[in-house]
Amino acid sequence: MAYRMAFQKTGGPEVIARQDFAPAPPGPGELAVRHTAIGVNFIDTYHRSGLYPAPLPAAPGIEAAGVVEAVGEGVGGFAPGDRIGYFTGKPGAYATHRNIPSAQALKLPDGLADDTAAAVMLKAATTEYLVERCARLKAGDTALVHAAAGGVGLLLVQWLKAIGVRVAATAGSPDKQALAKSAGADVVCGYAEAAEAAREMTGGTGVDAVFDGVGKTTWDVSLSALRVRGLLASFGNASGPVTGVDLGILAARGSLFVTRPTVAHYYGTPDEFRAGSERFLGMLASGRLKADIHQRRALADAAQVHRDLEARRTTGATIMLPEA
Repeated sequence: MAYRMAFQKTGGPEVIARQDFAPAPPGPGELAVRHTAIGVNFIDTYHRSGLYPAPLPAAPGIEAAGVVEAVGEGVGGFAPGDRIGYFTGKPGAYATHRNIPSAQALKLPDGLADDTAAAVMLKAATTEYLVERCARLKAGDTALVHAAAGGVGLLLVQWLKAIGVRVAATAGSPDKQALAKSAGADVVCGYAEAAEAAREMTGGTGVDAVFDGVGKTTWDVSLSALRVRGLLASFGNASGPVTGVDLGILAARGSLFVTRPTVAHYYGTPDEFRAGSERFLGMLASGRLKADIHQRRALADAAQVHRDLEARRTTGATIMLPEA
């Protein structure tokens, strides 16, 4: 029986419950996909909590891998049996089956396993746009990565080191700091020491860019870690959203730049989607970007997965398996 883990109202993890359903045939331009692995991202908790509103009822999840079971009218380039991965701005991936627009699907190369694709497609896309198109860093530049033992954090450290950037990284425990170090970070520290560590690494000037998926609790230390005219890319709210920003502080700290970017605005056109996807798939295929899947759970355990994610009990990537 096909099922999804969905919620009828927003709230805590306890609102997630199993719903059985009969899969519908794909509509025009769609693929009917049987999921083999489902990615878990912090944005899933935003949809569930209502921070990012979604039409109700809804299932979380915006990335997965699977097998095409049927193609809709007008679809070219895909056939039943194809292995695909996808990420999308519309939640609904916490399910055994799903129909998705074919324009959002990517055929998986033979060397890329389904679980790896499900674990990192959105995270790799996030990493790609943050480094290559938002901060536009290059060899010899410097960066600070917060939550560097998390799914995006580990990929950011790997990508930055692959292109020759010096990296300071934060994590909340010795074990997590060791993970960041193993990914290639030049300097690792706790959150409170981030500004001092960044300035020590750069001879006192501060880093060129800070990548901050934590949000509220790291806002001030992120600004303090930057050089004059440095860039803070605040791309997540794990500790809560940043509010009440006084723009004058950007001048006082050195004419700083701040952006709140999203995948949707960097993968918003077919050309952007294609070019960005080619870059991160190339990094994965070459081995310069590796998925660290530290948690494999059953789809039916989605509520507990959210509890663990919000309590920061996870490291690396988490995936859910429909038949686990």
